[in-house]
Amino acid sequence: MFCGQGELFRMPDVKQRTDEYLGYVRQAGREYMTGGISDETRGNLSQPLFPRKVFETWADASWGVDKKTGRRESDTLIFTRQMAALYRPESWPGHDLVLEMAYTDVNERYQIALGQSGSRTLTDDFLPATTTIETPVTVWRAIAGGEINGSEALMQHQYRVDGDFDLLLNWDSYFAGTGETAAPQGEEKAAPARGIHVPTKATSLTILLLPWIVFWAGASIHSFWGSLASLAACVLVPLVFYQNQKTFYDVLSVGLVLCFSVAALLGAPIRWVVPLAYLSFGIMWTASCFSRIPLTAHYSMNDYAGESALSNPLFVKTNRILTLAWGVLYLLTPIWTYFILGTGIGGWIGAINSILPLLMGAFTAWFQKWYPAKVAKG
Repeated sequence: MFCGQGELFRMPDVKQRTDEYLGYVRQAGREYMTGGISDETRGNLSQPLFPRKVFETWADASWGVDKKTGRRESDTLIFTRQMAALYRPESWPGHDLVLEMAYTDVNERYQIALGQSGSRTLTDDFLPATTTIETPVTVWRAIAGGEINGSEALMQHQYRVDGDFDLLLNWDSYFAGTGETAAPQGEEKAAPARGIHVPTKATSLTILLLPWIVFWAGASIHSFWGSLASLAACVLVPLVFYQNQKTFYDVLSVGLVLCFSVAALLGAPIRWVVPLAYLSFGIMWTASCFSRIPLTAHYSMNDYAGESALSNPLFVKTNRILTLAWGVLYLLTPIWTYFILGTGIGGWIGAINSILPLLMGAFTAWFQKWYPAKVAKG
């Protein structure tokens, strides 16, 4: 088995990528013992650790010689140049970003400009920074090498972040091979080799909410036809999972809505069934706060590097707070729903109960940006 760019195996800064490759090596060993190495594994092993241009940029930076003066650069600057070399231009968000690294223990400050065609390291003539990270270089090297978890270090105030926090939340999308979101101890993180595109299905909060919304609105207007419509929605939901990844909560929601719809069709009073549906929805959200991953995290991860976000403690904590807030809202909703259904405007309960969720949606959009940034600033 031959691997070019092998000198990278001794570089802790790209441990995530080399560990990934070694995982394919172990897989090849298992397959060899059972009859032969599969074409898929051979393909993964034949991929270079990094594209040639990235590797050459990395290697050039390792010499640490200033091209203008010929003088030896500091180890911190070399480290910053090598980090810049790992930038993925395909992650460019449509506008240039400027990451400023302020190394507090060595009193050095550099910028990495991230553009559509690549990155460049600035040692002077600085640009307005999009995101500034103030950190001891020892801490950031440990994060890059996968020795400590970057999110945990942030929550322990080992470093601080100012400016646009989204760059840090999507770090693995911008920089290849770093250890920022290394898998928890004892778990292997499986990822495709660079250059191999493996499409992943996204979760969908719309799929989760659809059966509930149809039942709440439809059954309140007409118990029979509304319940029948919610049954149809439950039947259609599994069909859309062909293009989306389903979660435990999607399956649970379909089961619960089916039960409430059947109960309404059998003649159960709508004044009781609809509030109980809201209550069960609230219990589902609130109970998920006590699990390792709260409900909202399974859906908001689509905007933050996918499933790798679930190993980010700050991301999980932010979603735990939001999930609890939504859960409490729906635990309280049955109270006024019961009384309104007993009045002449009961048929409008679906529209009435959409007002607070709209306000909560605005709060969620604000909070999921504000809270991580607050923690990052220390």
